[in-house]
Amino acid sequence: MVLGTTSGAGKSWLATALCRYYARQGLKVAPFKAQNMSNNARVVPGLNGRLGEIGSAQYFQALAARRTPEVRMNPVLLKPEADTKSQVIVLGAVDPVLTEWPWRERSEQLWLRARPPLHELMAENDVVVIEGAGSPAEINLHSSDYVNMRTALEVNAACLLVTDIDRGGAFAHLFGTHQLLPAEERALIRGFVLNRFRGDARLLAPGPEQLQALTGVPTMAVLPMWRGHGLPEEDGVFDESPSPASTQSAPQGGCAVLGSGPANGFTASTSARRLRIAVIAYPRLSNLDEFQPLRSLPGVRLNWARSPAELEGADWIILPGSKAVAADLAWLRAQGLDLPIAQHAAAGRPVLGICGGLQMLGESLLDPHGLDGNAPGLGLLPLVTQFERDKLLRPCDLRFAELDGPWAPLSGVAAGGYEIHHGRTVQHPSLAPAQVALRNEAGEAIGWREGSVLGLYAHGLFEQDTVLRALFGQSLPGLDAVFEGLADYIEQHFEPGALMGLLQDPSAKP
Repeated sequence: MVLGTTSGAGKSWLATALCRYYARQGLKVAPFKAQNMSNNARVVPGLNGRLGEIGSAQYFQALAARRTPEVRMNPVLLKPEADTKSQVIVLGAVDPVLTEWPWRERSEQLWLRARPPLHELMAENDVVVIEGAGSPAEINLHSSDYVNMRTALEVNAACLLVTDIDRGGAFAHLFGTHQLLPAEERALIRGFVLNRFRGDARLLAPGPEQLQALTGVPTMAVLPMWRGHGLPEEDGVFDESPSPASTQSAPQGGCAVLGSGPANGFTASTSARRLRIAVIAYPRLSNLDEFQPLRSLPGVRLNWARSPAELEGADWIILPGSKAVAADLAWLRAQGLDLPIAQHAAAGRPVLGICGGLQMLGESLLDPHGLDGNAPGLGLLPLVTQFERDKLLRPCDLRFAELDGPWAPLSGVAAGGYEIHHGRTVQHPSLAPAQVALRNEAGEAIGWREGSVLGLYAHGLFEQDTVLRALFGQSLPGLDAVFEGLADYIEQHFEPGALMGLLQDPSAKP
């Protein structure tokens, strides 16, 4: 089990690396996280032949383990809709009753739902790699926290405790977390991991040795800073300044000079400036992990925009998905972002809306069931969206229509993607129709274009090689190469034998 001293310490990517490391030892591996809180979700096989959704982190961990992702790997997913409210998804499906329960009261009920899948995965696999959440030592929440040490105790997990040394205070974080745990929980901590270290690791001495003397727990790895590993961050918007994407220690979101590609308005010669893409960072944006390829693509600079000034000079503007479309649209207007988006579109420059972003681009949002809210749209596409009670979940095979203008490079391109949304969108009955730009395998329209404005329901298109080649004249290494790189990395930096030693009972005599 991978625990962290804080959120963002590096649990998700380390668990992903462990999944691939153990899988390539010939072991049958599955990931597990009892409860994830994230608006980044993927469509996976659910129960009784239905589809469900899990957190993106467990989706990638399953692929790293060479397994088909499924709902048991993340039995509880909380999708924040406001600061004090989250949609509760249990085994892939929305549970409207538990969504309305107070957090502490529903915790016990959720553990009853999460516990059986954990034991099922334990029985079916050689190794289960479990990810914790936040910190296991939040003493105000400890009695109702089933995601961390209750899960660990349930299966006697060998626990790694990882901390982000780049934040400072790493030894205090590790020691304090260890000491705040009850004795039976401390006994499960088998190793400390110092993540995101910059500089000469010899300068850490005698810190690890003193920490081991105080706790009895060894530091099993010092992991150098590596933001260019290619795996999406689980949550959060990262605004580090750009630098070459190929540099191991470079911040994500970096860029390099763009290589030559088709003359389609999206690419440029090596002497041209970089393509700048601005993604609107409203408070409840979702599925931001799908933009990782753009953050990694040489020649592209991706930035998150919260003000009109941050849209200045952008080549593209993207309105991403949202878990609270009407509220995020109101926020967008309050920040004064609506006018520069309209001006960008009027100038014939590309505007892309994905899922909730597509809905915002239309004429109106209708909410007869009180799910999201009524609102006038931005009026850049002649569409109307109505929110329905049932959420639509589906993977999809897609093909673009013949397009002109700045989106012409996508003409006829086939790709895969997925849909997660309550809204159903149709052409406005009183306005000239937009062009249907994208259809799924059933021939249903799930994308529309008018001028330089393109709205799509499909997530995941930038993860498709066909789309990257059409738009940018290049592609990126596949996910499997990313997983192999992660496994190589931890194998290189963990103490020899430590990773396989975690699979052994420490009380067993040699």
